[in-house]
Amino acid sequence: MRKVLLIGAIVAVSGGAAAYFSVFSRSDGAALGAGGPQAAGQGAPGRGGAPGAAGAAGGPRPQGQGGVGGPRAPMTVDMAAVKKGDVAAHLTVVGNLIGLQTVDVAPRTNGRLVSVNIQLGDPVRRGQVLAKVEDREIVEQVSQAEASQQVSKATIRQREADLKVAEVNFERSKNLFQRQLLAKQALDDAESKFLAAEAQIDLSKAQLMQADARLQELRINLQNTNVTSPVNGFVGKRNVDPGAMVSQNTPIASVVEISRLKMVVNVVEKDIRLVTVGDSGEVDVDAYPGEKFRGRIARVAPVLDPATRTATMEIEIANSDNRLKPGMYARVSLTVEERKDTLVAPKTAVIDFESKRGVWMANQDNRAIFKPVELGLEDVDRVEIKAGLKEGDRIVTTGAAAVRNNDLLIEAGAAGPGRPGGPGGPGGAGRDGAGRGGQGGQRPVGATGQPGAQRPPQ
Repeated sequence: MRKVLLIGAIVAVSGGAAAYFSVFSRSDGAALGAGGPQAAGQGAPGRGGAPGAAGAAGGPRPQGQGGVGGPRAPMTVDMAAVKKGDVAAHLTVVGNLIGLQTVDVAPRTNGRLVSVNIQLGDPVRRGQVLAKVEDREIVEQVSQAEASQQVSKATIRQREADLKVAEVNFERSKNLFQRQLLAKQALDDAESKFLAAEAQIDLSKAQLMQADARLQELRINLQNTNVTSPVNGFVGKRNVDPGAMVSQNTPIASVVEISRLKMVVNVVEKDIRLVTVGDSGEVDVDAYPGEKFRGRIARVAPVLDPATRTATMEIEIANSDNRLKPGMYARVSLTVEERKDTLVAPKTAVIDFESKRGVWMANQDNRAIFKPVELGLEDVDRVEIKAGLKEGDRIVTTGAAAVRNNDLLIEAGAAGPGRPGGPGGPGGAGRDGAGRGGQGGQRPVGATGQPGAQRPPQ
């Protein structure tokens, strides 16, 4: 009896287990309808059976649209054609502007200032009187020297008269002596007086010359009481006021010539070969943003400073309207070399790729090809192409750093209907699906035509 009961229990348990696994087998069939063979468009036959998820969503994702392991997406970039043009190499130097001449004006005589005729910033001309030193003593000395000059002139006239008398007496004595009417001693006396009169004339003339020189000296001293400007320019400094005692070592004012300015800079050793006297360039100053002034190299030192390995260079800048001021900070871009009618490309197109300098070029199929190039002169935004490209080649100018070989290139602003879309285009999740990698939408009917069992939530 016990054996019969044990066998019955085993049969009952086996039947329950079979029923349990039958239910989960249906659930797995429904799951296959969501992600099994039916998801590839192979829906199982049965009543009301729907196509798989791929059929509902339009099939598998197209290649190149972000699928794992597929081709890279098309690259949207800016492009330009290689063309011929002019390119120039520039050397940029910076520094402060200074006046072409800066002169400290001092008097050439000692004394007290009676007037100062200038103020800071006044324009002055060469020879203009800037200040006046007291001159009363010098005026008096000039008057005395003029009187001495007149005395010397009168003395000369008197000596000339005495000379004429001595000459007449000497001639008469010679006639009498020849007629033996005059003793030899008397003739000698007449001759001595004549020679003495001539000597007095020479002495008086020398005294007159001395008086003239003294008078000229005093007149120069009188003129030097006027402190004048040696150059055209503007008053940069005024150092003293009327009443001050000054000497030849006391600057009255500083005058700066600014009709032309200069900038003194140091050029490093490697750039010396690029600069030549006469080269010109554009000058930018912060005070006039956007405006360009012209400058030229006026002088270059023939030797380098052994401590800094640099050479001094002076750049002169025309300033006829006096808008530029000494002390302004300036940048000078000098044109040191130029090429005409040569192949040029945008500077942004040149990149380093696999240890080579080159550009990305588009072939006939708009596929990217890396082209190593030989570069020449570089301008601000363009570069000379000496080898590697030809006129008309289309190259990537913006976005080149992200491009790789054989990428499909789409020019920015040219994409439209009928052209391939970018990343994120067709090929997303299936219709009504969970949105994960081609999972199909829910099927209303299972693989056997029966309602599909729902998998319990994960």
